Amino acid sequence: MTKPATTSERVINAQPLAEHRLSDKTLIIFDWDGTLMDSIGLIVDSMHVAGEAHGFETTDKAVKDIIGLSLMNGIKILYPQANDTQLLEIQQTYAEYYIANSHSTPLFEPIEHMLQTLQQQGKTLAVATGKKRKGLDRVLDASDSHDYFAITRCADESGSKPDPQMLTDILDYTQQQVSDAVFIGDSIYDIQMATALGMTSIAVNYGTATSAELAAQNPTYQVDTPQALVDLLCG
Repeated sequence: MTKPATTSERVINAQPLAEHRLSDKTLIIFDWDGTLMDSIGLIVDSMHVAGEAHGFETTDKAVKDIIGLSLMNGIKILYPQANDTQLLEIQQTYAEYYIANSHSTPLFEPIEHMLQTLQQQGKTLAVATGKKRKGLDRVLDASDSHDYFAITRCADESGSKPDPQMLTDILDYTQQQVSDAVFIGDSIYDIQMATALGMTSIAVNYGTATSAELAAQNPTYQVDTPQALVDLLCG
């Protein structure tokens, strides 16, 4: 009798078409928060602290739903009643709290080994994130991850997701085609961004969005855990 797959072994919605074969992809592009780094909890806490400091409240689910967007775009969605001055104050309070507590956001346990393995296989690695450049550089330094990535692009350089400009910039820089690349992310905006270019996508269920929310975006692949992502990309 065949042993049933464990959660970490399960891949959902895999489409083994020739144009989607991951072994043929030479450019692997990752979202950061909730995909490579276990930072969702800190993002949610930071937004609650920032909003409440200026008289506004929201829910955990609402905060998770804006992760992936640029910070200011997300704040505007969460607190539409805030004026321009209040929006800037919320952004500043958020940044101060997040920076002060960012030591508590490690990479997911199997991720660094995955990055090393993909490099050894000759893959070009990149990041496309809703973070600002200053924020991404800070966490790249803290996790000693700079050297894994040929290029990283941020929302304040290329526009907020789901605008695909970040992916276009990465393709231009690496001189690779859409068909050479795969994008991995945990939010609906990530999958929408890849879909806008017709790029192969992997949705990860362990970040911001639920499995059902991600499935509704029709990613090429969908996985439950960081280990399942490692197995899919490196197997």
